[in-house]
Amino acid sequence: MRIAVLSGKGGTGKTLVSVNLASAAKESIYIDCDVEEPNGHLFFEPEGVKEEEVVIKIPTVDEQLCNGCRTCIDFCKFNALAYISGKLRVFDEVCHSCGGCVLLCPEKALSEKEKVIGKVQKGVSDNVTVNTGILNTGEASGIPIIKKLLNENRSEKEKLTFIDCPPGSIMDKEN
Repeated sequence: MRIAVLSGKGGTGKTLVSVNLASAAKESIYIDCDVEEPNGHLFFEPEGVKEEEVVIKIPTVDEQLCNGCRTCIDFCKFNALAYISGKLRVFDEVCHSCGGCVLLCPEKALSEKEKVIGKVQKGVSDNVTVNTGILNTGEASGIPIIKKLLNENRSEKEKLTFIDCPPGSIMDKEN
């Protein structure tokens, strides 16, 4: 069973509730999805912590191949691409890493590069497996980190899982 602890704002005690519920269970998983300011691990002090970087794919431009057709710009609904002073510019901060621009480029002027946006940590503290997501300073979105945290623990259905959600969260029925 997965239980998400969430609220519309920060400072309401989500971490306090989820940490205590996870500690009280015979065996549980605690997932800290507040990737901008994770602090659940401070209560658990997990041991044997393993880290894994979280990367996203960002388009990169081969200026020799780009003919300025703007097909990629027209496709991107997040305005992560712009044609300025005769050059295609990529704005990493607003790119959602969908890869559509790369697929649609008729000249194959776009390819993808990996960009590290943060990391996930996993360790154990007594009866609790502690999973933490950490967004690198200056990154615009922690959603890929949260998705990784939630998807990695989906297979452990027999364990009670407590999800400490970020401030301002809503959860859909699939998560």
